[in-house]
Amino acid sequence: MRLLSLNPTNYVTILIATFLLLLHAESTRPPFACDSSNPSTKSLPFCKTDLPISRRAQDLVSRLTLDEKISQLVNSAPPIPRLGIPAYEWWSEALHGVANAGPGVRFDGPVKSATSFPQVILTAASFDARLWYRIGQSKNEVRDLTKNACQIGAHVIGTEARAVYNAGEAKGMTFWAPNINIFRDPRWGRGQETPGEDPVVTGKYAVAYVRGLQGDSFQGRKLGSHLLASACCKHFTAYDLDNWNGINRFVFDAHVTQQDLADTYQPPFQSCIEKARASGIMCAYNRVNGVPNCADFNLLSKTARGQWDFHGYITSDCDAVSIIFDDQGFAKSPEDAVVDVLKAGMDVNCGSYLQNHTKSAIQKRKLPVSQIDRALHNLFAVRMRLGLFDGDPTKRRYGNIGPNQVCSKEHQALALEAARNGIVLLKNSAKLLPLPKSSKVAISLAVIGPNADSPKTLLGNYFGPPCKSVTPLQGLRSYVKKNTLYHPGCNAVNCTSVDIEKAVGVAKRANYVVLVVGLDQTQEREDHDRDHLALPGRQEELIAAVAKAAKKPVVLVLLSGGPVDLSFAKYDRRIGSILWAGYPGEAGGLALAEIIFGDHNPGGRLPVTWYPRDYVKIPMTDMRMRAEPSSGYPGRTYRFYKGPKVFEFGYGLSYSAHSYKLSSAVQNKLYLNLTSSGHTDAESSDSVRYHIVSEISEEFCKTKSFSISVEVENQGEMEGKHSVLLFVKRDKHTNGGDPIKQLVGFESVKLNPGETAQVEFRLSPCEHLSSANEDGLMVLEEGSRLLFVGDEEYPIDVVF
Repeated sequence: MRLLSLNPTNYVTILIATFLLLLHAESTRPPFACDSSNPSTKSLPFCKTDLPISRRAQDLVSRLTLDEKISQLVNSAPPIPRLGIPAYEWWSEALHGVANAGPGVRFDGPVKSATSFPQVILTAASFDARLWYRIGQSKNEVRDLTKNACQIGAHVIGTEARAVYNAGEAKGMTFWAPNINIFRDPRWGRGQETPGEDPVVTGKYAVAYVRGLQGDSFQGRKLGSHLLASACCKHFTAYDLDNWNGINRFVFDAHVTQQDLADTYQPPFQSCIEKARASGIMCAYNRVNGVPNCADFNLLSKTARGQWDFHGYITSDCDAVSIIFDDQGFAKSPEDAVVDVLKAGMDVNCGSYLQNHTKSAIQKRKLPVSQIDRALHNLFAVRMRLGLFDGDPTKRRYGNIGPNQVCSKEHQALALEAARNGIVLLKNSAKLLPLPKSSKVAISLAVIGPNADSPKTLLGNYFGPPCKSVTPLQGLRSYVKKNTLYHPGCNAVNCTSVDIEKAVGVAKRANYVVLVVGLDQTQEREDHDRDHLALPGRQEELIAAVAKAAKKPVVLVLLSGGPVDLSFAKYDRRIGSILWAGYPGEAGGLALAEIIFGDHNPGGRLPVTWYPRDYVKIPMTDMRMRAEPSSGYPGRTYRFYKGPKVFEFGYGLSYSAHSYKLSSAVQNKLYLNLTSSGHTDAESSDSVRYHIVSEISEEFCKTKSFSISVEVENQGEMEGKHSVLLFVKRDKHTNGGDPIKQLVGFESVKLNPGETAQVEFRLSPCEHLSSANEDGLMVLEEGSRLLFVGDEEYPIDVVF
C-alpha cells in the first residue's frame, strides 16, 4: 500500500487530535479496578469475581500500607496506583433524582440533566408504595412486575445513576438518600426531604426507595450481592433540628425517651436495614441523650449491626467527626474523636478529620489498626458489590445502561405522574374545581403570585439540572393559551414589597383567578428552620386583596415543604379552592394545570399535621412526642397531639366521593393463648395483662396474623386514584402514652366512576396491635381496639 506523505504541521495536528480523542475517551470512561489489561493486578484474589466478596475485601485490605489504609477513611478516597485502584467519591446525592449537590456527580459530558421528581414530602402524599419504588427502580426489574397500570416500566433514579456513572460523569455509586427522619416539628427546614411525620409511612418509603435504587424487586430479597446503586438511609438518629433560636444541629443534644425512640424515631431505620437491606447508613450530627450519634457504639454496632443485622458501610455526616471535639467537647482530643467513632462502628468520614488524625491516634496507642481494617472491609465490600472491582463495568451486569436512558419519555412521564398523585386538594367550596375547559366556554385566567413562574422553586433542595421545567404559569397557559394574564404580586417569596394595585387590576380582568404563593428555599432549607407558620411577608395581604376583587372565588395554590397556617383561607368564602403542591418537580406546573382543569382527579393526602400558628410557642428542642396536659404540652404529630388543627394528617379531598365497608374473618375476637406456648402473662399497674413482643416467637406472630378487607367504592363521576388509610386505636388508653390513633396500613387503588374494589390488609398482632411502654419495649396488651377507615369502624378484642 502507498503511504501518504505528511508535512510536519499536519503530522503535529493529527497527533494533537489523536491525543485529545484518547483524553476524551479516558474522561468518559467510568473509574474501576481490576482492569483485565493490567497483568499485575488481574490475578490477585481481590480481583477474582468467583471468590466471595468478604474474602476479596479481606485480601485487598491485607495488601495496604498503613498510610494507604488511612487515606481510604474519608469520602474523597484517593487512588492506590500500585494496585490499580482508582480514586472514589462516597458522597453523591439522589434525594428525588440524580443530583450534582455533592462532589460525586457532575453533568459535564453526554448527560446534561436528570429526571427531577417531586420533593419527597409531596411524593409521600400519594401514599403509594409502588410509585415510590418505581421512582427508584431499575429497568431490569420491570420484568418481575405484574402487568398492571401501577407497575408499568419505569427505570429511574437507580438506572439514571448507573447511566451517569457509565458515561464517566460520576466518581462513585454511593448515594446518600433517603432522608427518613421523622418530620416532628413543622418548622424544620429539612422536613421537605422526608416522607412526613408517621413512622409507618416513613419506613415503607425507605423500603420502597432503597429496593428500587439498589435494583431489588418490589417484594425484596431478590438482589443477591450485586448493587445497581447504593442507598444510604440518613440521619441516624433523632435528627430533626437544623438551626433554631441560636441552637444548631452541631451542638444540639436531643433528650429522647426510650418510649419515643422505640415507636417513633427508630422504626424507619429498622425497616431500612431489616426489610430494605440498605447498603449504607449515615450517622447524624446531633447527640442523643448526651452521646454523639457517630460515637455511639450501642446505636451503630449493638443496634444496627447486632440487633438489625446491618451489612454495609456507615458514614458520618459531613464534618460530624470534627465537631465531637471542636464543638461538642465530648472528646478530649482530635485523636480521641477518631477513636470514639471507629470503635463505635463508623467506617468513613465525610471530611478530612480521619485522614488528619488517625495516624496520630495509632502512634499514641489509642487505636488498634484492626479497627481501621474493620472499616475498610465494609467500604471495599460495598464497592465490590457495585461491580467496581470486576473490570470494566460497561462490559458487566449494568454496562448497557447509557445516556439514552436518562430523561427518557417514560421517566419524564413518571415525574408527571408522581406530581399529579401527590398534590392535595384541601378545599373545594361549591365545587369550584375543576375549571371549565370546553372550547364552547371562553374563559380568561389571571395567574398571580411569587411562585407562579419560578422554575427553581419547583425543585426543592438536593436537585440536579432537570430534563425540563414546567412552571404553574406555563402549565395553565397550555390550557388557556390566549387569555392568560400574569403578575407576580410580590417582589419575591419573602414578599417584603407587594404591588396590590397591579395585582388587583389583573384579577379584575379575568373570569378566574389562580394565586400561586407559599415558601421556597429562602424560607425553609438545610441549616435554616422557620420561626413561624404563617405565609412570608405580605403574601396574606396580597391574597385577601385579590380574592376580594376577583369576579369569582379564587383558587389558592401553595408551594411549600412544611405546613403553613392557612386558617384565614380555609374559612374565607372568597377563596373557593386550596391546593397544596409541595415542591412538585420538573413537571409540577403541568400536573397542577391538569388537576385545576379536571384532566386529573386529585387523590393526595397530607403526610403531616398542619398546626395553627401559635404552635410555635413549643420549643423545637423539646423532643417529647407524647402530650402532657398537666404541663400544657400538647404533644406532636397526629399520633399524640391534643390540640386544634388546621388540617389533619391524611386529609385530602377528591372530585369524587368514596365509601367504605370493613370486614374480617376473625369476627371481632383475636385469641392469643400464649400460656400454652410457655409464656407467662405479665400485668401492668392498671391490671392489664400483656406480653413483651420480643419474647414472642416469630412463628406464633405469623400464625396469628389476620386479614381486614376494605371495600371501597368510587361514588363520583370521575376516575381517579384513591388512598385507603387503615388506622387502629384503643378503646381505653392503658399504656401511659398509647397513640391517639396509629396508621397500620395504606394502599392506593385506581377506580372508575361507580367501581368497587376490595383492599386487603394483612395484620400481625405483634406488629400492628402492640405499643411501646415507658422502658422502650414493644408490648402486646389484652383489650379492645378499633380498626377504622374514614368513619367506618371494625372492633376487635385481643384475648389472652
